[in-house]
Amino acid sequence: MRTEDVLAAIATGLWRWDNAAGVVTLDAEAARLLGLPAEPARLSEAAVRSRFHPVDWNELDGTVNLAIAEGTLAEARLRIMDVSGRVLRTVRSRSRPLLKAGGKDGSKEGAFELVGTLQEVAEPQPGTAARTPVTGDWRRSREAFLLDAGRALAEARSTAEVLRVAASLSMPGFSPDGLAVFGVSGDRLRIIGHHGQEAADADPFTEIQLDTDYPAAEVVRTGRAIYLPTPDEYRTRYPATWPLVRRFERHSWAFLPLIVAGRTMGAWMAAFSYPVGFTPDERSVLTTVARMLAQALARAGVAESERELSLGLQRTMMPVLGPAIPGMEVAARYVPTGGGLQVGGDWYDMIQLPGGRIALVIGDVQGHDVRAAGLMGQLRIALRAYASEGHRPDAVLSRASRFLYGITDGAEGDHGAARFATCLYLEVDPATGTLDIARAGHPEPAVRMADGTVLLRPTSGGLPLGIVPDTDYPTTRLTLEPGETLMICTDGLLETGGHDLDSGWLRIRALLEQHDDVADTLEVLADRLVQAVHGPGSHHTTGPLVDRREDDIAVLLLSRTGTPLRTAAPRRTVMTVAQAEPERIAAARGHLRDLLHDWADPEQVDSAVLMVSEMVTNVLVHTDGDALLVAEASGDHGKRRLRVEVADGSDELPHKRRPGEMASSGRGLILMELLAHSWGVDPRGEGKSIWFELYENQGAEPAGEIDLDAFPAL
Repeated sequence: MRTEDVLAAIATGLWRWDNAAGVVTLDAEAARLLGLPAEPARLSEAAVRSRFHPVDWNELDGTVNLAIAEGTLAEARLRIMDVSGRVLRTVRSRSRPLLKAGGKDGSKEGAFELVGTLQEVAEPQPGTAARTPVTGDWRRSREAFLLDAGRALAEARSTAEVLRVAASLSMPGFSPDGLAVFGVSGDRLRIIGHHGQEAADADPFTEIQLDTDYPAAEVVRTGRAIYLPTPDEYRTRYPATWPLVRRFERHSWAFLPLIVAGRTMGAWMAAFSYPVGFTPDERSVLTTVARMLAQALARAGVAESERELSLGLQRTMMPVLGPAIPGMEVAARYVPTGGGLQVGGDWYDMIQLPGGRIALVIGDVQGHDVRAAGLMGQLRIALRAYASEGHRPDAVLSRASRFLYGITDGAEGDHGAARFATCLYLEVDPATGTLDIARAGHPEPAVRMADGTVLLRPTSGGLPLGIVPDTDYPTTRLTLEPGETLMICTDGLLETGGHDLDSGWLRIRALLEQHDDVADTLEVLADRLVQAVHGPGSHHTTGPLVDRREDDIAVLLLSRTGTPLRTAAPRRTVMTVAQAEPERIAAARGHLRDLLHDWADPEQVDSAVLMVSEMVTNVLVHTDGDALLVAEASGDHGKRRLRVEVADGSDELPHKRRPGEMASSGRGLILMELLAHSWGVDPRGEGKSIWFELYENQGAEPAGEIDLDAFPAL
């Protein structure tokens, strides 16, 4: 009797699927099982595919690829459909895929020939669907599991997190209760992590030779999975290591290769305390998990290497604040961006100068990459060298700009393009609290006064470093009084979180105002500043970093200790408005409002702002020089006096005019007569100063008619 007749007698058909040619050959029984006339047939792949349920065909394709990878039989259950889409029957396919050279498109990749049998099987009974790996319920559970597993593994950031996720996976229908992940180190295999056994139990397998007669070692050597469904099979295939494994009392084992980009980087063991047959569906799930696990471990390894490198760069490049400054406290923080190697161009520094003076530096090199970090390191060294030579702040920045221009000018390519840097350099005299500040395109410093008032301190500045080789950087002198705190920072502290410089400054100013000098240290304030931007934990320069990083952050705080000279210390701000910077008139108005943030009468504040605007504008319009604004509020709260002076270098005194109804100017002195409690003009050796005073809670009553005889030029 022919083999075909024997198989037909037991309702088993033969089929041959030539994937390379796109042709399927069926014997009579196989054709009948597919709902075709019961006679041998040679059909196109598309014609046969239309007879299978679409989901099952996709399952068959995955099973075949798995069998090719593992060198095993391809087994699957397939639902046969009629032309109306109704399920006729369910068949089981058992076949062996044979690789062929030359696919349908002429390529060799993915070409195979499938030779096997088709046999009708009974439909699963209700109540067994959950344990039957071919039902729609099982498939849906598997797809949901793989989606969840992929998402969880993709979110894991470290090797430890990946291993925790792998240990917590609950596979549909079967779950291992013992896991181990092996990595390759040279010619040795070592355990990266394990779950389901005591730490001491892994000692024999902690580090073994790759040529050892052990399943994980063989998987790494061959790149093929090994399934051991019974203890007898394990003992037969690996007698040398079976005595070490027997005490774990497992019944089934799966060892799968961890392959990334064609390279076997390790092996994954899944052990079961109950028998597992490792059906094609179960092997498919295990293989998919192994692939995701390998990708997750590779990503985690790269991320950990980057973190180690970035932390090393940080430790190398970021300075440690020097010895304590007599009469002062210093605190600083650096938080790198979350992208790439988590290093960038922001930095701060503290430099000991001759004569007991201290230099504080903060800066930001353009970019958030390794090159920015390298340029930052070079620039920081150059600044330290120029400062140690005894140069003043303006000279230090001028030389630093020339240095940066020299090492970046003429660079070509996207990675070598010339870059610039912003910087703020200040010298501190601890004995007097005097600060000499030079600024190169950097955000201005802020001062928190003894009474909690926070002001930006306007300082003269020049272009960022490295733009042109020769640039001047004017110096501004301030005095830090006892009880006051100076903050200098990079723009990352202000602009992170969707803020611009203005709105970001309002956020930071609120934090500075809430600081309690008695209850909180300067270190606490530094932590709060970066936590407000990035959340808890982000102030650390080592360890895990949070996600919400848009730019590097460097912040440096300097506080002068000691008790204020009097309980109601005057508030004072100084600002220069240059002829070439008329836009700073708006900044002058803003600074005055900040100075008077708690003034009792808002209308007096509006009056003061209006007069300042008129005074500064008159200087820019009617003279050729700059305007120097000095505003000071003194006295006890509720009874304070505001005195504002605007000085210029012109000897010409202001004239009182009688503007017509349509005139656009000429009302400055008239406004001061109406709004100020007192005002006047003081001639100086070079130039003049016009001033006014307001008294808190006395209303903006007019000062009375001015004595024009006292000022003949008016």
